[in-house]
Amino acid sequence: MTMKSGSMEGNAGISPSQLIDARISELGDWRGQTLSHVRALVKQADPEVVEEWKWRGVPVWSHAGIICTGETYKNVVKVTFAKGASLQDPSGLFNSSLEGNTRRAIDIREGEAIDENAFKALIRAAAALNAAR
Repeated sequence: MTMKSGSMEGNAGISPSQLIDARISELGDWRGQTLSHVRALVKQADPEVVEEWKWRGVPVWSHAGIICTGETYKNVVKVTFAKGASLQDPSGLFNSSLEGNTRRAIDIREGEAIDENAFKALIRAAAALNAAR
């Protein structure tokens, strides 16, 4: 499935998971690898997670509400937690959007590794927070 970012919007019959697959393939660089790795960690942490495709091409992972999004930019893959300000982050993964009252994000740059256990703990905490509300 070869698609340009703009052409993925409004593709009836194509699942969000297929659109995310296409985005990862389309990137074809460290950003695609990073997004793929983030996606795998989200699914490991919460096997019941639902993949969505919103806002003109943003992968979204939800469980009783949005857990996080995976945006790709030239120099960073940004994983934004919808209710990140309400989550405990003892490992200090959040390094972006720290000034807001609701969201928190993790910016991952080329060559950076993510603490997988801490990341999965954040995913599980975000899903639990959504389920509790």
